[in-house]
Amino acid sequence: MLLAVFDIVIMLLWVLSWIIIGQAILSWLVAFNVINTHNDFVRTLLQALDRITAPLYRPIRKILPDFGGLDFSPLVVLLIIWGLQTLLTGIARDIALSGY
Repeated sequence: MLLAVFDIVIMLLWVLSWIIIGQAILSWLVAFNVINTHNDFVRTLLQALDRITAPLYRPIRKILPDFGGLDFSPLVVLLIIWGLQTLLTGIARDIALSGY
């Protein structure tokens, strides 16, 4: 049962990392005027992704210095997520090998 919980958490972190990557790509496309925010679907999708990711970025943005127009908070959050995934995978492997 504990391994199933680890698998679910790892899967949710994987989904969250893809949401962050999608939000970053979408924000670049909007910034370079490739897609237009006057489209209702694009605007709604961008707002939804911003609402999902903003609570994750907020504490990182308080710590990071100002880099001008560059926002490195998605990269920092992705690194934290990937570190957590690696840690949880290792813990799950140790639990599986110990027989619990």
